[in-house]
Amino acid sequence: MKKYSFLILSVLSIQVMFAQNKLIQNAYSRKGITLNGKWNYLVDVYETGYYNYRWEPYDESENPGSGAFFLNKKPENRMVLIEYDFDAAPTLRVPGDWNSQKEKLFYYEGTLWYKKSFDIPEYQPDKRYYLHFGAVNYRADVYLNGKKLGTHKGGFTPFNFEITHLVKANDNYVVVRVDNKRAADEVPTLNTDWWNYGGITRDVTIYELSQTFIEDYSLQLDKENKTQLNGYLRLNGNEKAHSKVEVSIPELKLKQEFITDADGYVKFQLQEKNIDYWSDKNPKRYRVEFAAGDDTIVDQIGFRQIKTDGADMLLNGEKIFLKGISIHEENVMRGGRAYSMEDAKILLGWAKELGCNFVRLAHYPHNENMVRLADEMGMLVWEEIPVYWTIQWDNPETYKKAAQQLTELVSRDKNRPSVIIWSVANETPRSNDRLNFLTQLVQTTREMDNTRLISAALEDHGKKEDENVMVVEDEFARMVDVLSFNQYYGWYGGDVENIKNIRWEIDLNKPVIISEFGAGALQGFHGDSLTRWSEEFQDLLYRETLPVLARIPQLRGITPWILADFRSPRRMLIPYQEGWNRKGLISETGNRKKAFYTLQRFYKELKIKE
Repeated sequence: MKKYSFLILSVLSIQVMFAQNKLIQNAYSRKGITLNGKWNYLVDVYETGYYNYRWEPYDESENPGSGAFFLNKKPENRMVLIEYDFDAAPTLRVPGDWNSQKEKLFYYEGTLWYKKSFDIPEYQPDKRYYLHFGAVNYRADVYLNGKKLGTHKGGFTPFNFEITHLVKANDNYVVVRVDNKRAADEVPTLNTDWWNYGGITRDVTIYELSQTFIEDYSLQLDKENKTQLNGYLRLNGNEKAHSKVEVSIPELKLKQEFITDADGYVKFQLQEKNIDYWSDKNPKRYRVEFAAGDDTIVDQIGFRQIKTDGADMLLNGEKIFLKGISIHEENVMRGGRAYSMEDAKILLGWAKELGCNFVRLAHYPHNENMVRLADEMGMLVWEEIPVYWTIQWDNPETYKKAAQQLTELVSRDKNRPSVIIWSVANETPRSNDRLNFLTQLVQTTREMDNTRLISAALEDHGKKEDENVMVVEDEFARMVDVLSFNQYYGWYGGDVENIKNIRWEIDLNKPVIISEFGAGALQGFHGDSLTRWSEEFQDLLYRETLPVLARIPQLRGITPWILADFRSPRRMLIPYQEGWNRKGLISETGNRKKAFYTLQRFYKELKIKE
């Protein structure tokens, strides 16, 4: 009973939080005033600008005093003591992480303050204004003109605040306290295998909106009826109740009007027999227009079905095999967190060159550019939240943080046809608390979106009676639509020359995705095929593993680990790692390793069983 109460409390708390500050859907397509560019910054190791000398937060005091950095104080005369000055401080590029921009901040984990001054060209007092962040890692305390807007936790999902009551035409300033310190009760937790890039890592934009505007909408193909589009629309504003809204798809000559309920919400259906369905081979998207009063928003949406039938995965009713690769959100050649459409084109372009029709965006939500471009390219996508390794499964607050990130991800990408799988975890240790935690995440996901598949990257191991027989003994496997697991036979245990003798016993009639396998190799280091860290060893592991995986009867996809080498403080071996996880098929200099071409050839020759 205790665990059940914890789960229900968490869901209610999340609903209350979002009721106070709902995400604007499709901010990506709205016109806005960008705050990207140079921001002044102060490194605050002791958090002097947030806490007074009694360790009390300044922003919880009615009279915070001049020591509070968010006030952006200037001395009124030469006798006034103020011990900071944003305008005299150096600058960082936004979006961007601080680690890759300043050598002194390369390993820094802690608090850093950002400040940006701005005006609102053609400011209109009858409009509403929102300040939107694509992502800030990890905690963001946001202040406008000396007043706190709120706090957001989660380093990879968007958030926004209404600023109508505070913003002016001229002489505005926004201050953001960013804290990327890892903590045991956060998501992710203390222990990960990627770089903890700190900073304002995605776009910052001010949106000018109508008094009543379209806050959220969804339009997707029914999971069973291929001629029915299901949608909803929600307004925000004083005139949201019983308002006329219009949905149109000009190419299909569809246009219908609907009336919202008292809460500004309307659920609707559209019938159309002539839909050209989106797929990896035909990434067809339609211009969809949503209008309410003087607010109109346009999106490019593709319509498709994804479902399972026993061990098969069906895209628009046809069997599909997911030829994939895992990706971290880094531009390895530039260094640092990827953030631009150009970065996305590099990463997905490499995946396309490899022969992929599928990518696993690990281990956290990537930039929206990635899924928007995947829509355009016809690349199928697995998205994931950073419930990674072991976190505090019995902590209700930790659950709320995980569910918040999941909710923000689904809210952002629910209209993206490329996204076919939501993943709720990676390599998590089995326990009853963990089972309850993940099961509730699955339930939350299904309530938000019943049109996609749900999975998680689990783990396999050898049977005690026969180490050559691999099994997945995890009760949570029964909760997901797609059974996915990571396996590293030949790298973390097991003899690479024995790979040909292993087999898997899987008793679930579900599609199987091998969500990870691989080996580390330093690009340019060569030896015989049994020399660890050589390109030849990595290539041997791929050549031995791929045909063995292909023998799994339920196998419907693989996403080897990983597309490109990525930074990780866990990887310290000199001269092979030096702060890089070397399991990439492409080096940090953009050079392909031998295994790249082995996987490319495997995908080219792969035949899908009908």
